Amino acid sequence: MLENKTKVLLILSQDVLDRARVLAGRATTMLKLPVSLQIVLRALVEEGLKRDNQSILLANIEGQARAVRRKRGAARRAGAPPAAPGPSGKRATAGR
Repeated sequence: MLENKTKVLLILSQDVLDRARVLAGRATTMLKLPVSLQIVLRALVEEGLKRDNQSILLANIEGQARAVRRKRGAARRAGAPPAAPGPSGKRATAGR
């Protein structure tokens, strides 16, 4: 299952994290096995990627991408330091 591991930093809202913790607790009770938050998040990502309804997933991705763009734009207008380079090593540009 975890033969090819990679570490990822995941930033979540407190609400989403709390809901995942509740799910971990329910799973622990139902399965009578210790279920960690990491197990729950990994399962949610894996199952979410299998979904047939891509329009809902894409709508969620679009909403998050637009929110990030708004925050970065507001920070630039307020004179904040530029964003750190992304995974590609390039800084985000305003023209995208």
